[in-house]
Amino acid sequence: MKKKAGLILVSSMLLISILSACSQNNGSNTGNTGNTGNTPAGTEAPKGEEAISVIPLPITDESFTIEYWRANDGKLTASLQNFGEMASYKKKEELTGIKANFTHPPLGQQKDQFNLLIATKDLPDVIYYNWADAVGGPEKMIEDGRIIRLNELIDQYAPNLKKIIESDPDVKKQIALDDGTIYMFPLLKLDAVKLNATSGLVMRKDWLDKLSLKSPTTIDEWYTVLKAFKEKDPNGNGKADELPFTGNWGPGNLTKLHDFSPAFGVIGGFQMQDGKVAYGPIQPGYKDFLAEMAKWYQEGLVDPEIMTNDGKAFDYKVTNNLAGSYQGGVFSGMGKFFNLMRDTDPNFNLTGVASPLATDGKSYAAFNLNNKVLTYGEAITSSADKDKLKYIVQWMDYNYSPEGSDLFNFGIEGESYTKEGDTYKFTDTVTKNPNGLTYDQALASYALSIMDGPINQDSKYLDALLFDQGQKDANTEWMKQSSDLTLPPLRLTIDEASQVTSIMSQVNTYLNETMTAIINGSKPVSEYDKMAETIKGMGIEEAVKLHQAAYERYMSK
Repeated sequence: MKKKAGLILVSSMLLISILSACSQNNGSNTGNTGNTGNTPAGTEAPKGEEAISVIPLPITDESFTIEYWRANDGKLTASLQNFGEMASYKKKEELTGIKANFTHPPLGQQKDQFNLLIATKDLPDVIYYNWADAVGGPEKMIEDGRIIRLNELIDQYAPNLKKIIESDPDVKKQIALDDGTIYMFPLLKLDAVKLNATSGLVMRKDWLDKLSLKSPTTIDEWYTVLKAFKEKDPNGNGKADELPFTGNWGPGNLTKLHDFSPAFGVIGGFQMQDGKVAYGPIQPGYKDFLAEMAKWYQEGLVDPEIMTNDGKAFDYKVTNNLAGSYQGGVFSGMGKFFNLMRDTDPNFNLTGVASPLATDGKSYAAFNLNNKVLTYGEAITSSADKDKLKYIVQWMDYNYSPEGSDLFNFGIEGESYTKEGDTYKFTDTVTKNPNGLTYDQALASYALSIMDGPINQDSKYLDALLFDQGQKDANTEWMKQSSDLTLPPLRLTIDEASQVTSIMSQVNTYLNETMTAIINGSKPVSEYDKMAETIKGMGIEEAVKLHQAAYERYMSK
């Protein structure tokens, strides 16, 4: 029996990607790569052929070209035109006997161009995409015959990805649709916590040292530190111009302050609470969060321009010794400024700070650090030559082999990296590029790891790029955070998604406006009680119920 279904990928906070779709939903997930429903025509592996255990090189003696569509990347276009010019793909062609002819939409237009592409009859052989952005999701793409189911082909011709799936329960859950279908060779982060803990709260360590302060661990210690930054002139210019906490790319509201809400046992969206799904902003801890943030804002501990800062304004505030703390990443939020300030201010130093401890003594992350399978991946379209499917699958699987993993994470040994035992080190070609490329631009000409792509991202690549001790310490600190408040990646049926869309479109707007008004003093903290009741009246409890059902389906996979 067929049941119309859709899907939604739900992140740990308010960011919700609603995907309306239709799919087969009558099969039960067996937890393996075998068939759990009807197999779309053309995806069956040949009968009686023994599954391969290693990718042969070359894969085929009769060379052919795969037509491949994916978004381009600004780091790569700094030196190359397309992914086919990347050193790793050129080497892969040499080894496998198969060439990829890449087509890229203009930068920033991938969504619109994907929608136009997928509506045509003449599809490329392979599409790499963020399938959370596909209208109707991968189920709809499969049902409409745009991409194909890969389970049987993976069983037969993808020994490396198959081994990963069968050896990791989290990957089994996260890679498959609700009916057990596998549709892509994904971007994997098996060392999930380390690779996902690459952003968090950042603070000026040299300011802490100058004021004889330690990195704050509780919300009260944060207040003490920010107050000192405001009042004790840590930048030494004799002016009270320090901005104790700031941020970039302002969303027009104060939701950036949700970075501190885990200290009160809540996050700014759907969360886990006592083993069940809850909505953070209507929990009692959220009122305490608003009261604390309102105090910070009133006392000038929060940059009044945090709602509107763009990248240029933010960079100015950091590099001109105005910003005391902010949320940022190890590369763009730390490494970038270490490089910019190295010559002008040798004392400049940054450190990562874990989320303030909650009342139970835990530091909670505001986003899930445990996700191993991202929504990015390469799928095979129905236009691919069926006689060549087994070669295409082997070509794709090569990226997950030990040799392919090194190639696409680090590039060419002796050129872009060297290896001593288990330690990888990027060469001066990457770290001190003679053509003036930044390290990420230089690495992008060799490997996928600095961008995104169909690989298992190796955490050793991260180690090799964390040049400053502050970056390394930040990664270590952020790894200490618990993901217990956050949701795993959930999928909602089309009926569920429709209801959630209707509810959350109102709730999100109202929440963002009201929490901003309470924090900036336009409304009193006592307004929270009315806000919580209003959100309940908008149907939030029904939305929680629908997420709970999706959570139970996820856990039963």
